[in-house]
Amino acid sequence: MKKTIQALLIVCTMLLAAPQWVFADQYPDKVVEKLGNGIANAVTGVVEIPKTITIVGNRDGVIHGMTVGFLTGIANAVGRSLSGAFDIATFLVPTTPFVKPATIWDDFNRETTFVEAHMR
Repeated sequence: MKKTIQALLIVCTMLLAAPQWVFADQYPDKVVEKLGNGIANAVTGVVEIPKTITIVGNRDGVIHGMTVGFLTGIANAVGRSLSGAFDIATFLVPTTPFVKPATIWDDFNRETTFVEAHMR
């Protein structure tokens, strides 16, 4: 009876671990990608200021770009830099980026948005 229970326990443990084995080969790539995005965002966060000024200025006019675009750019710069710092600190837990686009150069003409992160 003891052997049967031990065998069932081993089989149950293997069945519970099986889904993680499927994704184990992708884990190093996701970790390195998150660390790279984190470093890039922490360093290039300040580029959000001229990017946002340009986008808002082209859409709403120069005065609006220099005022609202500047203030929004500062907020986006702080957000992107903090998101990068968070990604660096937690790179061992693969999640989707908080900031869209993931890096500032992915789609430079697109306004930056911040979203809820999800496990990858």
